[in-house]
Amino acid sequence: MRPAHTALAVLVAAVWGVNFVVIEVGLDHFPPLLFSALRFLVAALPAVFLVGRPKVAWKWIVGVGLALGVAKFGLLFIGMDQGMPAGLSSLVLQIQAVFTALVAAAVLGERPGRHRVVGMAVALCGIGLAAVNEGASGPVLAFALVIAAAACWGVSNVLTRRAAPPDALNFMVWVSTVPVLPLLGLSLLFEGPQTGLDAVRGLDWSGLGTLVYVAWGATVFGFGAWGHLLRRYPASSVAPFSLLVPVFGMSSAALLLGEDVTALGWAAAVLLVGGIALTSLSRAGGPGAPAPAPAAPAVQPPQDASASRTPSSATSAG
Repeated sequence: MRPAHTALAVLVAAVWGVNFVVIEVGLDHFPPLLFSALRFLVAALPAVFLVGRPKVAWKWIVGVGLALGVAKFGLLFIGMDQGMPAGLSSLVLQIQAVFTALVAAAVLGERPGRHRVVGMAVALCGIGLAAVNEGASGPVLAFALVIAAAACWGVSNVLTRRAAPPDALNFMVWVSTVPVLPLLGLSLLFEGPQTGLDAVRGLDWSGLGTLVYVAWGATVFGFGAWGHLLRRYPASSVAPFSLLVPVFGMSSAALLLGEDVTALGWAAAVLLVGGIALTSLSRAGGPGAPAPAPAAPAVQPPQDASASRTPSSATSAG
């Protein structure tokens, strides 16, 4: 990769990693379901009028929108709101690569090779260590919600692979239109209209900044740049950079939020990242982005969404 594109890949991983810290700050301003709804609303508008018509069938846009936008991000935001630390969330969410491989095996009939099976086992050991570490100091339910979010991300990755969108940015923008109304409805039902009104009325520059970052930075820029890289280089060259997401997530949470990482936590990180590397890099995609076909991505990072030829995030990327 050219130095400029290497720098871009590192920048995307950093944006997705820091995104978990920004989410943590944003949850001080918004209830989780409303925050997630607003994130997709801001990501979709006005971008949806600029990216052109959808380039895949609506069934894939709706399916990924519900699995990724409503289920994955809804559960992630609730889990973090319930006490899951930002740094640990950025790490644990990467187990989506294992769920992606399992769902692909069940739905698509893909048989994981020996290296992938070993990688999944190592990653699960890392999750086990992280669970023990979190169980000793934090809410287990919040940890379970983030694991459930990773599972939903795995489902959305497989749906994205089936959709094989030729334009990652176009796909992500249209996917962002789907979760808005369901998440707003769930927010009204579970968080109450008054809570949402109070959050909007009390919106300040800090809250607005978190909203802009998670919508335009982590979503529009992150997925657009990731897709640009995947159109220029093989997925195997781009995907390893997605493993930097939890590195940036944990380090930024420690620096900016003062989160402490124990020795057990670092051991869990090594096992999980190493296992994910074995699991996903053999058929690289990316732990934070959505996966278009032979031309675009999938790691938010929707991580391993391009397992057929593209991948986060994610990281997402978060």
